[in-house]
Amino acid sequence: MFEPVKIADNVYWVGAVDWNCRSFHGHSYSTHRGTTYNAYLLKGEKNVLVDTVYAPFADEMLKRISRVINPSDIDYIVVNHVEPDHSGALPIISQIASHAEIYSTAKAVEVISAYYPDVRVAKRVRTGDALDFGGRKLIFIEAPMLHWPESMFSYLPDQALLMPNDAFGQHMASGFRFADEVDQGYLMEEAAKYYANILLPYSKLVLKKIAEIQQLNIPIKIIAPSHGLIWRYEPMQIVEAYLRWSAQEAKRIIVVAYDTMWQSTEAMALALTEGIESTGADVRHYKLGLSDYSDVMRDILEAAAVVIGSSTINNGVLPTVMPLLHEIKGLRPVGRKGLAFGSYGWGGGAVKEIEEILTAGGMELFEPGLSVKWRPHEDELIACFDAGKRLGGALDK
Repeated sequence: MFEPVKIADNVYWVGAVDWNCRSFHGHSYSTHRGTTYNAYLLKGEKNVLVDTVYAPFADEMLKRISRVINPSDIDYIVVNHVEPDHSGALPIISQIASHAEIYSTAKAVEVISAYYPDVRVAKRVRTGDALDFGGRKLIFIEAPMLHWPESMFSYLPDQALLMPNDAFGQHMASGFRFADEVDQGYLMEEAAKYYANILLPYSKLVLKKIAEIQQLNIPIKIIAPSHGLIWRYEPMQIVEAYLRWSAQEAKRIIVVAYDTMWQSTEAMALALTEGIESTGADVRHYKLGLSDYSDVMRDILEAAAVVIGSSTINNGVLPTVMPLLHEIKGLRPVGRKGLAFGSYGWGGGAVKEIEEILTAGGMELFEPGLSVKWRPHEDELIACFDAGKRLGGALDK
């Protein structure tokens, strides 16, 4: 049980698999397929542990390390990122390997001291600094805001191995450790969802960091992130996907997401969807009371347009619609066309609020929003169909 996995010469995956994880980041991100917490053990004349695991899985990590070396023989611990799902076991391993020196960015020191007051960082590193662990070298590359300010990558030149922590990962539990061993559709779906819900607001920084690494002209044969599967054989496929996503390139996809009180807004949503479908565009239709917000954001990542609807309640949007709007405002999927719609009774407000938030999230309003009082008449449903048809047709231009 708890066997390590060799991923390169004298490099072992010693992390943990969390089959039962179903949410992340305060339940704002669903993880239908679980996740992993990846830690990597590098052997040399000295031994290096790159990242740890979420604290409840510390024993699993220690058992895997023990199959390779005695955990007390770890000489260096590298902290690429201090978020507790990657550093939770740091106090435990630093007590076991009490002589081990801890390496992190200078910005990480403040975070480490806040979470783990008894842990002391021995070495603050910057881009280009290297750790020589006895005939082998580990090079550090700062990566602030990917996705915390203290994040960094670690690179092992003798294996052309990049360990970028939260970049290039996915939330996906599996009995396999390598990306080429699993269904590619599921894999890229989870990679896209990961990017959309974590890294999307930092897209400009992602582009800049990839360009910086390309300028370093370092070969990359393996990308070993801290969540999910490890990229080998063709690791640049995920880099190319990140280039597309960070450039916010859109496909001919339109997301229609709404909720309804008494089916009036739903009738509008169906008419809009039919109008879009008549143009041949790919429609992703979500009733938000029944749908997962982070799944919707995954589709918004590559959508050219986003259509959001809500009945009006208390002069605003329904509570089931607001979480998605909150994500749009925070994650900022810029460059999309936006359209609002909804029904109301004696007082409106939902459509206006949706438009304000779509604009704040970096979208361009395609047309004025569609509002219907009480229930939509046939001519109003036709107007919704026509609006969807115009929106779908606009993508061709």
